Amino acid sequence: MSTRTSPGTARTALVFGLITAAALGLTACSGGEPATAPVGAAGAAGAAGGALPTEDVVSAVRKNDAAIGLLPAEVRERGRFTLAASVATPPSSTYLPDGKTVVGVDADFAAAVAKALGLELKREVVGFEAILPALGSGKYDVGTGNFGVTEERRKAIDFVTYINDGQGFATRADSPLKAVTDLTLLCGLKVAVNAGTTFERTLEKNKDRCAKAGKPPYEVNVYSETGAIWMSLQQGRSDVVMNTINGVRYAVTRQKNVKFLNEYRRLDVGFAFKKGTPLAPAFQAAVNGLKADGTYDRILRKWGVSGSGIPTSRISPPEIPAPTK
Repeated sequence: MSTRTSPGTARTALVFGLITAAALGLTACSGGEPATAPVGAAGAAGAAGGALPTEDVVSAVRKNDAAIGLLPAEVRERGRFTLAASVATPPSSTYLPDGKTVVGVDADFAAAVAKALGLELKREVVGFEAILPALGSGKYDVGTGNFGVTEERRKAIDFVTYINDGQGFATRADSPLKAVTDLTLLCGLKVAVNAGTTFERTLEKNKDRCAKAGKPPYEVNVYSETGAIWMSLQQGRSDVVMNTINGVRYAVTRQKNVKFLNEYRRLDVGFAFKKGTPLAPAFQAAVNGLKADGTYDRILRKWGVSGSGIPTSRISPPEIPAPTK
């Protein structure tokens, strides 16, 4: 596997790392249930003293001849695929302390699939909002960014699923909120989200619920970097954070005075491709091969997200229905 990082990208990585470090405090909790403290907390496989896990779960992956046989001839001859990767927060994706090396669930699955397909992986770190449009233009073969499979996205993008994550909430420890089981519980509050995400779209789509309930509207605070949403919460500029379930669970183990509220909605997560890609069947077969040989479970255990496993990889499955409330 090779990583292509320009000097500008490296500088951005270091700046992002500083922002995230400030926002998360980089101090692990001294305990916690594995289900709510996936990485860095006591009991998380591969982690010690709050460090990111470094277990090698990829190098032993063998070529999957059946999956390779599904590759387009042009890709087999080329011997590589290009990956646009968004780097946000663990356990999905983050940087090692060198500010250059990308690690996380997404990185391990991409590397393992590349090994199974006998292909070289050419990764480029790209902003989350830019990845799906870039796939449509053909600039990259595949994208990762913890992309949830939605009906809206399925119109323009093909997915090959490899994990199940979704939408979760967190707030400050002194908040009276216990859970956000209905979006009207957010009425009158400020909610921090990342730009271009399912979180932003979910909140914008349902803004009228507060008016219908006779309550003041909630305010959606949109940030381009994940570290910034947590900083806005800590500084009181936002009341609630809405982000990935696994990301929120991880983040609350690394900073003081915040608490995980609840899972709101589950979504399948997949590799993203240009609509109509011939690569999808090969990637699907590779992921299912990783499940069969045990690599799949090893990756999930490494990052403490075994509860996010899926029974089988699918190509662009229907969106998991949203809560009815």
